[in-house]
Amino acid sequence: MASTDETGQLGQQASPFGTTPPTPPDGNAAGQGARMPRWLPRAMMLALALVGLFQLGSWAFHQLTGLLINVLIAFFAALAIEPAVSRMAARGMRRGLATFLVFIGLLIAIAGFITLLGSMLAGQIIKIVEDFPAYLDSVISWINAHFNTDLKRVDVQEGLLRSDWLRSYVQNSATGVLDVSAQVLGGLFQLLTITLFSFYFAADGPRLRRALCSVLPPARQAEVLRAWEIAVDKTGGYLYSRGLMALISGVAHYILLEFLDVPYAPVLAVWVGLVSQFLPTIGTYLAGALPMLIAFTVDPWYALWVLVFVVVYQQFENYVLQPKLTAKTVDIHPAVAFGSVIAGTALLGAVGALIAIPAVATLQAFLGAYVKRYDVTDDPRVHGHRGRGRGASVVTRVRSLLEGRRLAGPEGSTDPAGAPESDPPTESGSGKGSAPA
Repeated sequence: MASTDETGQLGQQASPFGTTPPTPPDGNAAGQGARMPRWLPRAMMLALALVGLFQLGSWAFHQLTGLLINVLIAFFAALAIEPAVSRMAARGMRRGLATFLVFIGLLIAIAGFITLLGSMLAGQIIKIVEDFPAYLDSVISWINAHFNTDLKRVDVQEGLLRSDWLRSYVQNSATGVLDVSAQVLGGLFQLLTITLFSFYFAADGPRLRRALCSVLPPARQAEVLRAWEIAVDKTGGYLYSRGLMALISGVAHYILLEFLDVPYAPVLAVWVGLVSQFLPTIGTYLAGALPMLIAFTVDPWYALWVLVFVVVYQQFENYVLQPKLTAKTVDIHPAVAFGSVIAGTALLGAVGALIAIPAVATLQAFLGAYVKRYDVTDDPRVHGHRGRGRGASVVTRVRSLLEGRRLAGPEGSTDPAGAPESDPPTESGSGKGSAPA
């Protein structure tokens, strides 16, 4: 007993708070409870591995974004030329040769157009440089006549040559030559990449579809082939609508340029039609800048007229012509087409704007087979006609009330409260019972 008391006293003295901590009944049980679970290290390692794989995948995706966009453009380009290639292959020609001939034809057309346009542009630039003093004299004389000034061409030229703005512009242009060269080389490499991928997609289209269907069950294979055919049809319809709008735009601008007697009007009209339709976002401005430049060589006021016409026609095309033609050829609502272009531009820029409409049309046509539709009830409200019940307007109710009072007027007078006079109540109506006959 004495030893127990001494142990208790030592325990009380060792406790800093004056209380004795409870002693566990079994030391081995406490050690097992404090041990880390066996699954926890594995879970931590798995979580770290998943985070690392996610970071690696995100980094690889950002590095390969340019390549993926090029492959996407090449795929839609292959869909666009696949009907011509398939038609030539059905006549006994090898598919690779048919694809090569289609690409050669497109290359010759594009090279001829660029050569003709480049020679025309070079000649007009030389003419602008030679006639620049005469343009400057006409502008100075107009300013002197309308603002009562005494400007001279020599003073204006010396002021421009000695200005700090011109010096800084020349320095920035000299330092930016390397950047422009790098961008040109990058654009050529990107164009080569798109051409090669589109050639392989078009030439090996059946092999690609066979390889894709080999890893899918038969039911899924039919769906994939159906989606592929829909994509070909919608992409062809989209290019048809773009070609039709390019034709309308070219004819409209040709009439204007011919009326203003601007040289090279047919070539400029073709330029405006193609560039404004097949280069989204910036194509409109590039298409309108060249006719304005050529019109300026004839008369500076003609350039202003061309600018006004380009702006007005662009609004007409965006809000009237393009939605209707797109809805006819691609079979989507104009509002959906407009929204898809905005969404595609926000996601992928100019490329997204170019491929947004055929992509949305393909998705809509493919998913339309899986949407269950019902017969619509024959209710007037479906057609926008509101009934005379709850949905009747206040004006209609007031009008009907006035007509009812007008019809009830000749039959009898009304009391001040608006209730019509009636016969005095009988005994049967007073609740006392009916009188004997």
